[in-house]
Amino acid sequence: MSARGVHRVVLFGTESTGKSSLAARLAGRFGEPWSPEYVRQYWDEHDGRIAAGDLEAIARGQIAGEDEAAGGAGRLVFHDTDLLTHVLWVDLLFPGCCAPWVRGEAEKRARSASLYLLCAADIPFAPDPQRVFPDEAARAENAKRWREALAMRGLPFVEIAGEGAQREARAVAAVQGLLSRSTA
Repeated sequence: MSARGVHRVVLFGTESTGKSSLAARLAGRFGEPWSPEYVRQYWDEHDGRIAAGDLEAIARGQIAGEDEAAGGAGRLVFHDTDLLTHVLWVDLLFPGCCAPWVRGEAEKRARSASLYLLCAADIPFAPDPQRVFPDEAARAENAKRWREALAMRGLPFVEIAGEGAQREARAVAAVQGLLSRSTA
């Protein structure tokens, strides 16, 4: 929870697990703001090219988006991924290129999250020029990597699986549980 009592809820998981649409639906359901995954905007603004030299700018953009959304929150803010996701992707796609300040900031921010909603890779892969692991084996390996990132840090998370309304209902129940615990 942030210093002003706002719960940070992060939609987390490998690519094509419905994080963006679920973040938007949860924000609408709870009447609270959300921050999109900044790298998508960066990709679009740079003609689909990202190099190692862009990684710190992407991290700064992710931080700015998260902070802007949190500034408008009452009791909750939803993040479509977070800086920890950025670090996981950098380690996977640009080994050895993660700036120490980014890694440190990602760890600090991860510890301030109230809840991670770990989106399972159990829905069909949706092709997108930004996505790089369409095969089931790679998706499963990445899903494992994301889960381990939360578990090894002891971060609070709920696994969100199922399709459509079932997936959303599980996410809503997890957020309602978070709010119930915080008022008890």
